[in-house]
Amino acid sequence: MQENAALALLPDLVLKSRNPSAETEAMFGLAAWASQFTPATALDLPSTLVLDVTASLKLFGTPEEIVRRLRTGLRELGFRSAWAVAPTARAACWFASMSQQFLIVDREILMQKISALPLGILKSAADLMRDFASLGLETIGDIQSLPRAGVSRRFGQELLAEIDRGTGQRPDPRTFFKPPAVFLAEIELPAEATQAEALFFASRRLLLQLEGFLIARSSGIERFTLKLLHRTRSSEVHVGMLSPSRDVEHFSRLLRERLGTSTLKEPVRALAIVADSVRSLRTDSGDLFIDESISIGNWKTLVDQLRSRLGEKSVHGLSAHSEHRPELASIPTDPGSVQLQLALEGRPLWMLEVPRPIKPVDQYPGTADRIQLVSGPERIESGWWDGKDFIRDYFVARTPDQSLLWIYQERPVASRGQKGSWYLQGIFA
Repeated sequence: MQENAALALLPDLVLKSRNPSAETEAMFGLAAWASQFTPATALDLPSTLVLDVTASLKLFGTPEEIVRRLRTGLRELGFRSAWAVAPTARAACWFASMSQQFLIVDREILMQKISALPLGILKSAADLMRDFASLGLETIGDIQSLPRAGVSRRFGQELLAEIDRGTGQRPDPRTFFKPPAVFLAEIELPAEATQAEALFFASRRLLLQLEGFLIARSSGIERFTLKLLHRTRSSEVHVGMLSPSRDVEHFSRLLRERLGTSTLKEPVRALAIVADSVRSLRTDSGDLFIDESISIGNWKTLVDQLRSRLGEKSVHGLSAHSEHRPELASIPTDPGSVQLQLALEGRPLWMLEVPRPIKPVDQYPGTADRIQLVSGPERIESGWWDGKDFIRDYFVARTPDQSLLWIYQERPVASRGQKGSWYLQGIFA
């Protein structure tokens, strides 16, 4: 309709100009997402995707199942779609453009349906509609009933060539879409968002698109970035994982945790997700015989969630460090990184960050309340090269409640004349 006529019917109508570049960008994003169903995906701009699913039927079963998944996925991405299945790509595009949702596999039925289509769907007929009307030609079947030589002389060879491509009598080659190496997708919000939690719904659409992109590339990612586009600047929310993944539910949980602890300093107008650390994802074959009695928790998922909620620096692993002093024998590392095997024999896992002074063993009153030495001493003398040298005699001790402690007694260092105090270093689990 004309703008004035539309506003006369609906005075509160909000008018927005079309953005052809944004529409094209959205189609490229959908092509990358749809490539998870078949690598033979082509664009028929401005608004059509063509998927050759012949080789995908062994995986998905039937064309109906592929259509169901496509429609469900597009709806979750926020798009409305019209679809058609036909033996030729051109015919499928014709039916879909008219919202005639046909699933045709028989070529005889295909020819009947094509004959009934109006000539207006042919791109080559755009400048010929007045001539068709003067001759009473309305459908493709009307053209097919005329002598081909006469049609070619009067209307040009391209008209017949387009019809032949639709009926399968002439090849219709397509340039298949190749997903890019880096994922980048953007969505404009219908209204400015002032709370971080409100961004999750829109960002999930981008995550669904990311999942399809990764499936198409048989890849996963260890990190992605959510870019928040404000009025005059942008900010970023980083989400990291221990191992490559393409699970949209995992992405969503981690992003929800990060957004739940974030505060927006400015309203957000648009969102974008960037993932450039795309890696091939190795999948393991399932066991032939499944032992249901064995249940192993997904500790990587748990660590990812803890890092998203508490911050990446708050959760870390431990790696061995070449040092005899117990408090320096391990260093923090990123969870999931290659770690050295710690020499833990005779050492507790629970080590105090700072050794705690305790009473001397021989000063505990009564036999029942004494700390009993179970093993030791193990002398550790180290640190002379950095001025933090010590001489300690370590013991395993048992408390009255039967807990096992790792304690030590300081021995005098000649240069400082330290006294023989006792300290608690760790607790055995």
